[in-house]
Amino acid sequence: MPSLKLRDGNSLHYKDMGAGRPVLLVHGWPLTGDMWEYQTLALLEAGYRVITYDRRGFGQSSHPFGGYDYDTLTADLAELIESLDLTDLTLVGFSMGGGEVARYLSRYGTTRVAGVALIASVVPYLLQDSSNPDGVPVDVFADFKAQIRRDRFAFLAEFLKSFYGVSMIRKPVSQALIDWSFTLGIMASPNATLDCIDSFSRTDFRPDLAAFTVPTLVVHGTGDKTVPYELTGKRVKDLVPHARYVEYDSAPHGLFATDAEALNRDLLSFLSGTTL
Repeated sequence: MPSLKLRDGNSLHYKDMGAGRPVLLVHGWPLTGDMWEYQTLALLEAGYRVITYDRRGFGQSSHPFGGYDYDTLTADLAELIESLDLTDLTLVGFSMGGGEVARYLSRYGTTRVAGVALIASVVPYLLQDSSNPDGVPVDVFADFKAQIRRDRFAFLAEFLKSFYGVSMIRKPVSQALIDWSFTLGIMASPNATLDCIDSFSRTDFRPDLAAFTVPTLVVHGTGDKTVPYELTGKRVKDLVPHARYVEYDSAPHGLFATDAEALNRDLLSFLSGTTL
């Protein structure tokens, strides 16, 4: 698979599949671009060109020590878009990846972009502070980091159960899919895993939302225990009035797998109405 040499000497591993109007899928933490398996197949079969990539520090991309702030991560995305000369592009960001979509619009504009989708995204702001009193307390993220430092493998194994909404009575995905997700997660470098927690929890994307002038789809599950929809998807709906907001009743964070059929249907419906 191809790799893009970035201006700072690092490289991004990416996949560029199919033909037609391009859709670029930005993955979430702590996975890789391969998390989009169900969406990639549906989009290819519908005649779209699909691009996925591994964020720096994750998967098969370079694993530098540092450089995990959103300005740097979004510059990587912009280099990929420019190198492939993508136009009439739809950007889709899941969870942490929604941040790169938001920052891309505010820093690089919409010349190449026909529409954007935020899927179970961290946008607009997660952290509890005086401006966001209902946000997630900093101690929650500090505990994540402490667990990862102690035993990253045990943390991921437990985290993925909540990520996919697995419980004693509910098993929306197979054990094989959880095992595959674990494999994707441990491909990240430990420092990237830790640093990105600070990035997605502490970055305030509220100022970026003014740049959402293109058609926008927002999808979130009401059962999301990882990125609560009340703090994120519902607030984007209020701050971006033209956005189409869709809630999946009781869906967990990993709805790209648990609710793949519904998400694919909504993405394809959205894409059919967006073009430059």
